[in-house]
Amino acid sequence: MAPVSAEELAVEPPAAARRLLGATLWSGSVGVRIVEVEAYGGDPAGPWPDPASHSGRGRTKRNGVMFGPAGVLYVYLSYGMHTCVNVTTGPDGTASAVLIRSGEVIAGQETVRSRRPGARSELDFARGPGNLGSALGIALSDYGTPLFDSSSAIRMELHRPVEAAEIASGPRVGVSSAADVPWRFWLSGSRAVSVYRRSPRAPLTAAETV
Repeated sequence: MAPVSAEELAVEPPAAARRLLGATLWSGSVGVRIVEVEAYGGDPAGPWPDPASHSGRGRTKRNGVMFGPAGVLYVYLSYGMHTCVNVTTGPDGTASAVLIRSGEVIAGQETVRSRRPGARSELDFARGPGNLGSALGIALSDYGTPLFDSSSAIRMELHRPVEAAEIASGPRVGVSSAADVPWRFWLSGSRAVSVYRRSPRAPLTAAETV
């Protein structure tokens, strides 16, 4: 079998998102099996225009890594306090990324317990993007880490692709633009998947206004 590399993520956002399901994200001794993700495209000039994406209006200092090669860590703060973990995808020069929404902690449980003392159970350790960032101990200073470099403290391991029958999909959580785009994917058998919450700022669909 050919070695797994970041090139497997240099594809369109939904395909990259599905490929990341079942993968393991390591941060030091803590390992998390990825069970829920959201795909995001880029600016209007690119092949996957996406107004809900951080790169939807073009390149900035904050989102610059999204325009680079696949397999790099993109970190940002949500509401000024939650560290959200993303993996860049698509070919170099084309903006896109996948948000890691939820995972199952498979190694380093005691370390995670000290970071997430309020978690009701291990299923809650890394449920939701902010909790996942906390569980892994990832900080803004980790922005730009190459996840497929064996010397990196934060590393991604892709495993065998998950069968399509095991993957569910639906709209992304909390976005007010392109709220009905079904680019959220999750392992249907996992109990660590987060709860879907539609943004109150998202326009209602025609069916919902009837």
